[in-house]
Amino acid sequence: MDILNPIQTSAGKMADLPELKKRYGDKISFCGGIDTQRILPMASPAEVAAEVQRVGSILGKGGGWLLAPVHTIMNEVPPQNIVAMLKAVGIKGLPPV
Repeated sequence: MDILNPIQTSAGKMADLPELKKRYGDKISFCGGIDTQRILPMASPAEVAAEVQRVGSILGKGGGWLLAPVHTIMNEVPPQNIVAMLKAVGIKGLPPV
């Protein structure tokens, strides 16, 4: 196995991102970690960006993390939150949030 997808931060032991990275971060890559139940649909763009930074600082330390939501982005997610998620990792050329 090369990659674990999804990283669902609201599911049991998977919510302990530092432990997940410590135990498996030198063996596999992680895909996901951005919550689609509370963060993307209900948080402000600033809160989305902060969560992306938090998850990235843990799972991305030393490499091995792919930015992605934990599951499909549903219709109730405001487009500005998707833009905020992408901008938080430095993707350029996106519309203003």
